[in-house]
Amino acid sequence: MHNRPADLGRAYGISAQTVRNYERDGVIPAARRTPTGYRVYSATHARALGAYLALIPAYGYPAAGTVMRAVHRGDLDAAFQMIDAGHAQLAGDRETLDSVEAAIGVLVDRPTADRPDRSLPVGAVAHRLGVTAATLRKWERAGILVPRRDRATRHRVYGADDVRDAELAHLLRRGGYPLAHIATVLEHVRGAGGAEPLAGSLADWRQRLAARGRAMLTAAARLDDYLCLVAEPAT
Repeated sequence: MHNRPADLGRAYGISAQTVRNYERDGVIPAARRTPTGYRVYSATHARALGAYLALIPAYGYPAAGTVMRAVHRGDLDAAFQMIDAGHAQLAGDRETLDSVEAAIGVLVDRPTADRPDRSLPVGAVAHRLGVTAATLRKWERAGILVPRRDRATRHRVYGADDVRDAELAHLLRRGGYPLAHIATVLEHVRGAGGAEPLAGSLADWRQRLAARGRAMLTAAARLDDYLCLVAEPAT
């Protein structure tokens, strides 16, 4: 099979210029040139392009490019290390989601009357949770808590959302989660605008993780097809 850039691009729904850019970037092999200088792509190029495009939704553009360039320079260890890192990231994201679901369920079910209707000093929050003020300050340094400062005294004050975050952090800490993991969870809570909105988005989050896992399966099959092809003796 001999294809021009436009033919190869049409097969994958991209432009001829994009195909040339991918060749320039090393994510597909260099094309053979005709005596007049025109690029000619073979089945090998088509298989490489299919693998690269499948890797993108699974691992992202930078990682997909790193994998293909490593393959083309014969460094399969580097390619597989990048793929392994993507799987490790997905496993970590699933762990985060599981812990968020467990913790959010507790907070959402808790009566709103249990939450303070005024700002609390650090000592009161520490007493409420049964921890020390030093522990709360440590969580703050880790990015888990972000209490504001009183303008006059410069003392930390915890509003209702800050207390919610402290309660969630305490719950996760008792579950054995490290501080960096808890900080990630709290970032999701604050980004969603609270526990209740985040609870409503967890199903979508899980679907996106499942879609990424499925994309990884597809990418693995496409990449394996390409590796098998380039390992065959030239004919």
